Amino acid sequence: MVWEDLVARYAWADEDELEAYTFSVVAGRTEDEVIRAFGGDADGSRMMTFAEASDEQADRRCALLRVVTADAHVVAVEWGYHGSIPEIARRASADGGEFFSVYRDVNARYQVMHAVDGRVDGMFDPFELLDAAWTESRPELPTWAEGVSFHMETLCAESFALMERTMGVPVDPAWFDTRLRTVLLASPDTLFEDMAAAWSP
Repeated sequence: MVWEDLVARYAWADEDELEAYTFSVVAGRTEDEVIRAFGGDADGSRMMTFAEASDEQADRRCALLRVVTADAHVVAVEWGYHGSIPEIARRASADGGEFFSVYRDVNARYQVMHAVDGRVDGMFDPFELLDAAWTESRPELPTWAEGVSFHMETLCAESFALMERTMGVPVDPAWFDTRLRTVLLASPDTLFEDMAAAWSP
């Protein structure tokens, strides 16, 4: 698909209604394996929409993960940030897997990250590349992001387009309103012994 058409498919991602989320796509893993990599209990799932999960998280101050299988890939949807943590990417992609996440928080911070076989091979904030063309040296992008230019008005759409181009799986906005398998996640401070190492790519 032509890049511009791919970006246009994700125009919904730049609307103001969705101010915080992490989408992760994982290849080579089952839903249960992805849930465990994220720090969840695969045996304790229930069905919830994105709004239901985010409301419960706000009320209970907990973290929830929603998963769905699409085209032999597992897609993980959060109103949270576990999928933006490099150690999660390493765990989810270990032993021949592949991982890609798109993250946006309420403070308009962004991140895209890719990992293969237990190693993060690229992680950056696309917002920081907006003025790169005006600087003396453009920040070096990983090979999977070469040729992509980010623009403020389509920043999120371009991030999702890059995810689809890399992983081959389109993200369906209908997943927000669909009840998906949902599990409770352990907080990062109990999930990792070394927090600094967990956040380091």
